[in-house]
Amino acid sequence: MMSGEQKSERDPHPPKIFQIRIRGHLSKQWTDWFEGLTITLEEDGNTLLNGPVVDQSALHGILKRIRDLGMPLLSVNSVDADQTTNANIDPVIGDV
Repeated sequence: MMSGEQKSERDPHPPKIFQIRIRGHLSKQWTDWFEGLTITLEEDGNTLLNGPVVDQSALHGILKRIRDLGMPLLSVNSVDADQTTNANIDPVIGDV
């Protein structure tokens, strides 16, 4: 950094917030395996994984874990931080 420059305290590329919905209930014991994403068991029998994901590679890692568990993927959405509780979620077409 050159003298006179100030380091920005804001990260120019903060992690994106993702909401990932899967069919079936996932036990809270899997929180660490899903890199700290919040696990919410929904009344309709689905599970919502919600939280920051640092990059595309990390997102693909999470999706591979869901695949490895054999749980059907219903939707994956990137949302603004202020929309995490009320996101408009479009389902993925077909079984993944």
